[in-house]
Amino acid sequence: MNRLGILISGRGSNFEAIADSIGAGKLDAEIAIVISNNPNAEGLRRAQQRGLRAVCVRSRAMEREAYDRLVVEKLRAERVDLVCLAGFMRLLSAYFVGEFPQRILNIHPSLLPAFPGLEAQLQALEHGVKHSGCTVHFVDEKLDAGPIIAQATVPVLDSDDEGALAARILREEHRIYTEAIRLVLSGKYRIDGRRVLPTQ
Repeated sequence: MNRLGILISGRGSNFEAIADSIGAGKLDAEIAIVISNNPNAEGLRRAQQRGLRAVCVRSRAMEREAYDRLVVEKLRAERVDLVCLAGFMRLLSAYFVGEFPQRILNIHPSLLPAFPGLEAQLQALEHGVKHSGCTVHFVDEKLDAGPIIAQATVPVLDSDDEGALAARILREEHRIYTEAIRLVLSGKYRIDGRRVLPTQ
C-alpha cells in the first residue's frame, strides 16, 4: 500500500480530510507519518488522537537545506512514497525536491498562477476578482510553481471578507486534494510542461 508523509505547520484540516478519505475507502493509501515544523501545531495533536505517528522537527533558526535533510531522513525511515504538504509554511530546498522527484504535492488556496505565496485569499479580494479557488500542484524549487494537477473554482461574493472566502475555498481543498492524490498514486497521468494530463 502507498505510504504518505504529510507535512503541516498548523491546524491540519487538509491532513484530516486525507485521513478521512482513507478511512472511508476513497483513497488506497496509509499515512505513514505526520511531520510539523511547529511544536504547537494543532494538526500534531489531531494526528496523535488518530493513532498516527506524529513528530515535530523544529525549524526555528535552521538553514533551509539542513532542516530539509532532517525531514527527508524521517520520511525515508518511514518508507514514504508520496509527500503531501498540507499547510506547511516552508519553501522546500532543491535537495528535498530532488529526493522525491514528482512525488511532492501541495495545495494552495488560489487558482495558480494567480496569487502565489501568503494571504492568497486577501490578494484575491484586493484584486477584485469574481472567482477564486484552489490548486493542487507538484512541488518544485520555486514558490507555488510546479505542474498543476487539479483545480476547483469558487465565486467571490461582494459580501466576502478574507475568512468567508477562505472557508468556501477550504471545502473545495478537502475535496480535490484526495482526487489529486488518487490520480498521482494511480500513475495514470503524464506531465506536459506545466500541465498534468490523465492517461488511459
